[in-house]
Amino acid sequence: MEVIPSSRIELLAEMEERYEKKDKEYFVQLLDHKDYVIRTRAVCILVDFGGEEMVSYVSKVLKIDPNELVRHEAAFSLGQMCYRSGVKPLEDAVKNDPSFFVRHEAAIALGVIGSQDAKATLQDALSDSSEPVRESAVVALSNLHFMEKLSKNERFAKLTGG
Repeated sequence: MEVIPSSRIELLAEMEERYEKKDKEYFVQLLDHKDYVIRTRAVCILVDFGGEEMVSYVSKVLKIDPNELVRHEAAFSLGQMCYRSGVKPLEDAVKNDPSFFVRHEAAIALGVIGSQDAKATLQDALSDSSEPVRESAVVALSNLHFMEKLSKNERFAKLTGG
């Protein structure tokens, strides 16, 4: 069992105070903290603040953080944000991240966003060396297909007065 350093506990308490003050810049700076737990929490909090301007910060974490768990959280978070501006960073992760754990989450996130722009990347991921990535690509492509069909049905309903 990991012993949580008192410095981490103190910092988490400070983070709570800064969260209440909506201090975005404070959390942006924490994205470079030495403790991966703090970086992971900072990603989650920035996403919670909302706004498309957070995509660039989370995308940078996805691209350069040395810890695969932090990059995984960044991929998940970009999917939850559902901004099209998150598609390119996620596609890059699906294609290039050394961790199958991150590639899998990036593929799922692309499916959550639902942009047809990601279809080619997801189809390529069907040949990934990792089975979880291939399976995630199948799930994501199924979601894209569903979203496309739903969109067509909505357009048809509007055209027919439904």
